[in-house]
Amino acid sequence: MTAATATTADTFRPALHYAARNTWLNDPNGLIFHNGVYHLYYQTNPLDNVWGNMSWGHATSPDLTTWTEHPVAIACDADEDIFSGSIVFDRDNSSGFGTGSAPPLVAVYTSAFKPGSAHPGIQAQSLAYSRDGGYTWTKHTANPVLNRGSAEFRDPKVIKYDGGAGSYWVMVAVEAKDFQVVLYKSYDLKNWALLSTFGPANGTGGVWECPDLFPLPVDGDPDNLQWVLTVNLNPGGPNNGSAGQYFVGDFDGTTFTSATTVTEGLQDPDRLGEYQWLDWGRDYYAAVSFSDAPDNRRLMIAWMNNWEYANQIPTSPWRSPMTLAREVSLRTIDGKARLIQEAVGDFASISDPARAFRLAHAEIADGTHILDAAAGSVQRIELTLRPGSATEFGLVVRGDGDQGTRIGIRPVEGTLVVDRRDSGQSGFHEIFASIDTAPIRAIDGDYTLTIFVDRCSVEVFAQDGQVTMTELIFPAPTSTDLAVYARGGTATVINMDVIHYA
Repeated sequence: MTAATATTADTFRPALHYAARNTWLNDPNGLIFHNGVYHLYYQTNPLDNVWGNMSWGHATSPDLTTWTEHPVAIACDADEDIFSGSIVFDRDNSSGFGTGSAPPLVAVYTSAFKPGSAHPGIQAQSLAYSRDGGYTWTKHTANPVLNRGSAEFRDPKVIKYDGGAGSYWVMVAVEAKDFQVVLYKSYDLKNWALLSTFGPANGTGGVWECPDLFPLPVDGDPDNLQWVLTVNLNPGGPNNGSAGQYFVGDFDGTTFTSATTVTEGLQDPDRLGEYQWLDWGRDYYAAVSFSDAPDNRRLMIAWMNNWEYANQIPTSPWRSPMTLAREVSLRTIDGKARLIQEAVGDFASISDPARAFRLAHAEIADGTHILDAAAGSVQRIELTLRPGSATEFGLVVRGDGDQGTRIGIRPVEGTLVVDRRDSGQSGFHEIFASIDTAPIRAIDGDYTLTIFVDRCSVEVFAQDGQVTMTELIFPAPTSTDLAVYARGGTATVINMDVIHYA
């Protein structure tokens, strides 16, 4: 059944997250803030709701919360599929695609060349340009502009570097099966020279994809900038399947040098928990950041799915949502710079204050305790928990009696748990029903969680964004219970606020 004719009830369409109207969606591409609007481009199949016919879809938002879908921006054709890439605002018209008074947007994307084309089986980097602010695109007639003769060279993220080495465009892309990020330099976006390579390092359990490179101030100090290199891998994540990792270090205009590499070369399976993961859940992949975000904020969006079961999740006529946008920053933790993540968007505009729920200084007895007044299917939960004698304690969201998605703390283990084995529909793939974990430590004796619950997902931000976990779930529409629980003893809710959304 094609996307256009699917009739399955749209039970799981998210209220807080972007999903295409009736097609397949995967990696976010070309994220840019331009003329007061956030542009989200993404991998899409215009003809169906499974992977194929790769093209760039397009949506815009004024606030990262409400999205408007537009026609396909850059379409595949007989010669090429349009794989992932990025967009820059060519302010100085260095490419010549615009004029001095009307500079263009330029998309740098991977051409996946088809049999019968001029470069069959090759992945190379190509350009398209827009003169109307990103709504219509024209492919460069001299594509590709960068060809290594490789079948696995993809996902260019282009930034403007201004530093001691000069001012020029820098591309980070990957040789996917070599676990290597390749960096190139250009003055006009058309002619590229190799700068350096990075990797293999840390997580190498699957191909490397969708890199990004950006500077961030440490602890908000503009005089202490460090560079962050992100790279996604599939499979090989900390809880199996797709995941993203990051490195913190220095970029001198030529070479990225990591200060946070744990293992050089191929990964050590016994040290997987020591790597710096963007997210510890099963469903956070291909994360990249916006160009030109206001106030120099670094905002990222990821694809909320996992290649192990991506084509089988029970959504129709659409398939796959994006994550919420996240602002990332660097904070010194135990003497090292670590990424902190916070969900961003105009959530207040879609909240329902009349249904707000609050609980404070309440002991959780052994067992599961439904909070009748807090039921709902789309929520933000702000929660601080203090351990007692329980071996595990936390929440059950989108529940029905004792069933639901369990989000808990195991204080002795130092573990955050998301258990979706009883979360709803899970039989569509043998590995979907899972219990996933992430390391967590108490801060001043407590655990603080911000949890976004939507119709098909949970996103958990723990300890002020030091640890995040993103997981798809597919509960029945009637599974709206919210409960607290403790096992083997007691714990305490210090405070809990539940905000409901329309």
